[in-house]
Amino acid sequence: METICLDKSAFKAVDEYWEYRRIVGDDDGGKLFTAEQYEEYKRKVLPQRVKNRLYVSFGVPGGIDCKLIGPETQCFCTHRYKQHKTDFEVVPSERPLALPCRVRGCYCPAYQYVPQIGSTPVRCRCKHLSYDHSEATGHLCKKCTCTGFQSSYICGCGQPSSAHLTLASRVNMSQQTLPLNHYNVVFLYSWQVETKLEREARGQPVGRDVPYAAMGGLTGFSSLLDGYLTLEACGSDQDREDGCQKRCSASKTNQASTKAFSSIHCKMTNKQ
Repeated sequence: METICLDKSAFKAVDEYWEYRRIVGDDDGGKLFTAEQYEEYKRKVLPQRVKNRLYVSFGVPGGIDCKLIGPETQCFCTHRYKQHKTDFEVVPSERPLALPCRVRGCYCPAYQYVPQIGSTPVRCRCKHLSYDHSEATGHLCKKCTCTGFQSSYICGCGQPSSAHLTLASRVNMSQQTLPLNHYNVVFLYSWQVETKLEREARGQPVGRDVPYAAMGGLTGFSSLLDGYLTLEACGSDQDREDGCQKRCSASKTNQASTKAFSSIHCKMTNKQ
């Protein structure tokens, strides 16, 4: 096996490239910006990105966020969240907020999270996978006469798919033009797109302001876990850091007390 050695300048160049890629994404059209273009892009885009960041999550209304969407999270159309429209100069007021796919030739009208079992998307009742169905509205199956993607999936929070459809109660159905079959209700309306203020109003963490594209609902490492594994009740990252410091302090105190007790016990034993 060939060993590749890199000096500090090479490591720095790699770090700078990944920083560039996380900020620009596919906005450069596959051709790297020049230094001047890169600085102009950051000057124009980053302020509005921080101001208008969208937090995307999948869950039950009034409950936990079962899944927080990040840049690499796949959509029903198999493309990543970062490949959908996520930057807005002005965030539209209508809800739900559609985030269409930007990949050429894809007919996905809005980002839609599909739960996975391991690395495999859940199956439809027709036994075919989500990518065996059309990404266009209605999601007809390409392999059978299935009338639309429907899943019997039960979320890790313990709630069946039918429980997730209650999110539709927060949507003005009279304004929707899509047919409300089982798939549309359970999946299309069970993910939430919200602004920073809307998320704070729900008492959910919003994290720090970052310049990176399509961060979605990710606010920390715990955001990578399913909601039922984290059960975050704090309203900010600072609250969680303070709680962690308190737990660490309490742990150190307990360790010190245990060592002191052991020392006293040993001395008493030696005297006897």
